[in-house]
Amino acid sequence: MKLILFDGVCNLCNGFVNFIIDRDKKKEFKFASLQSAYAQKLLKDRPNDLDSVVFYDSESFFEKSDAVFKIAEVLPGYRWLRILKVIPKGIRDFVYNFVAKNRYKLFGQRETCRIPTPDLKGRFLEH
Repeated sequence: MKLILFDGVCNLCNGFVNFIIDRDKKKEFKFASLQSAYAQKLLKDRPNDLDSVVFYDSESFFEKSDAVFKIAEVLPGYRWLRILKVIPKGIRDFVYNFVAKNRYKLFGQRETCRIPTPDLKGRFLEH
């Protein structure tokens, strides 16, 4: 399973999810908000950081810039982004953290987590 955990009330994060859904023609990705019971159970033994997107591939968890690169490796047309991994992880994550900490100010937030449309309901894990 290729699972993306995201901040369900963040407009930037929801935009990122929409971007992936639009390009994921094979429907390889599943999604869950970090606030969901599903994500909380999955992450129970890990520090829960709502400031980071998390990618889980049934074996390993990836966070921050590493998660973005893992998602790009699967997303058709975006594998080329791997070349940015030459940038040291500390610098990549510094930029990631800056955007993450300011995402509500820059992009706004919702009152509640996203409710998937009926045609997307099977791709969102919320139980």
